[in-house]
Amino acid sequence: MDPELEAFIPLLPRTDLSDPLAARKAFAERAAARPAPDTGDMEIEDHTVRADPDVPVRVYRPHQAQGAIVWLHGGGLVFGDLNTEHPWATRIAEGAGAVVISVDYRRAPENRFPAALDDAYAVLNWAAEHAAQLGIDPGRIAVGGHSAGAGLAAAVALRARDQQGPPIRFQLLNEPGLDDRQETWSQVNFTDVPWSDRAQVAAAWRHYLGSAPATPYAAPARAADLSGLPPAYIATAEFDPNRDEDIDYALRLLQAGVSVELHQWPGTFHGSQAILSADVSQRQITELAAALRRALA
Repeated sequence: MDPELEAFIPLLPRTDLSDPLAARKAFAERAAARPAPDTGDMEIEDHTVRADPDVPVRVYRPHQAQGAIVWLHGGGLVFGDLNTEHPWATRIAEGAGAVVISVDYRRAPENRFPAALDDAYAVLNWAAEHAAQLGIDPGRIAVGGHSAGAGLAAAVALRARDQQGPPIRFQLLNEPGLDDRQETWSQVNFTDVPWSDRAQVAAAWRHYLGSAPATPYAAPARAADLSGLPPAYIATAEFDPNRDEDIDYALRLLQAGVSVELHQWPGTFHGSQAILSADVSQRQITELAAALRRALA
């Protein structure tokens, strides 16, 4: 473990997904207690994307931004919202010089698959249709997110390919959850690692899928054909149950002819970049933003 991160492990809260409402409340309280980011150099607007049902989004527009990313928050598809994601969205917008469209998708278990995917896909279509209003180039729209949100972004890319949806320039996938089967070495062995372990991942998938079988749009690692997908940046954490499925997905993308930048961060755990005082966290965040900036240039 990176020593700067290890020092914080005794202080980290445990997330109990057995009670989704309590998990949401605790996460929102922790997020609200953090210092607010400086947003003086960008415009921030809330919009409603007309869909069934409507989807709230928050748009972050740095000065002179041309490209955009449809950004999907983490939280196991169970917790997280526009307010808890505000610091992350601000950092991505500022670091990448891109318009960030943060999506308040429906959460499980009240809204199981495909509700979150339908919401995210509706926002992708909205961004493409309203590119002029948003001040962006419709040919420079990426999808991305963290954790479960990154898995959702990968599913959006699959659906857009299959349904001839809006062209996606890039996938920015930070520690994505991609495979409900939990058969990789890291999923089997990481039963007691910080913040996200095997049991928590299993609980998130149960909330999202219920009793329904997973399809590739729910768990993108199940997709047999990964050809024709957008280029990707995939970041993994060493002590993360998702690590090996993410590396496998990156390799399969490469073998399908998709350009991939894969960055495995040593000494880190799932979501550890929230510990901003650690040097490795600063490097992770900088690299995410830089990869998006390059892709949208």
